[in-house]
Amino acid sequence: MTHEENGNHVAHPIFIKSETDEAIHERTARIMREFTAGFELIRNYPRTVSFFGSSRFTETNEHYKHARTLAARIVKDLDYAVITGGGGGIMEAANRGALEAGGQSIGLNIRLPKEQTKNAYTTDGMEFAYFFTRKVALSFAAEGYIFFPGGYGTLDELFELLALIQTRKIRKIPIILIGKDYWEELHDFIRRNIYRNHQAIDEKDMELYTITDDDNEVVEIIKKVPVKPR
Repeated sequence: MTHEENGNHVAHPIFIKSETDEAIHERTARIMREFTAGFELIRNYPRTVSFFGSSRFTETNEHYKHARTLAARIVKDLDYAVITGGGGGIMEAANRGALEAGGQSIGLNIRLPKEQTKNAYTTDGMEFAYFFTRKVALSFAAEGYIFFPGGYGTLDELFELLALIQTRKIRKIPIILIGKDYWEELHDFIRRNIYRNHQAIDEKDMELYTITDDDNEVVEIIKKVPVKPR
């Protein structure tokens, strides 16, 4: 049997399968290496808070300024390490505030063709090829999740954490939403449409997050969380 058609070589199915198996094995191994490296990195920091938010905010933005001062406050008052996605905007602000306060500032960066570049305010970190491995590392064993306004990526991270806590796949850890100007409209939609109109969640599910602009309240919430052994 020939595998030549119209002068073009046609790969034998066995070679195609072999190449596919090799690609699957290589990708799976790479994913496992990222998970292992991410977990080992986070284990070095027994008390952490993860910050999330838009990568597009500049240092003149009010949310950027708030993230910077809040991260510094968490470092000074609680002696916690600050973890972010390692990029710009809110991530840069939180890393910057932690570093300026003399704290541990970790960045878990993602390789993207545009937008995401590593900020200059981290004391430790690593680079990820996959969003989902990075997301798991950001959420692993944190004592609090702090969300500032952001785009699709921020909302994706928020709702995944809410779903994991709601379904008890991870322990109940405070999710704190900073920026009432942004989050209260989303809360109104959740309460009115998801809960009241469609009964798609329980009323208690809206207690899984706290909306506040009060740094004192944030510190008190995090202070009450038992530190989980790594």
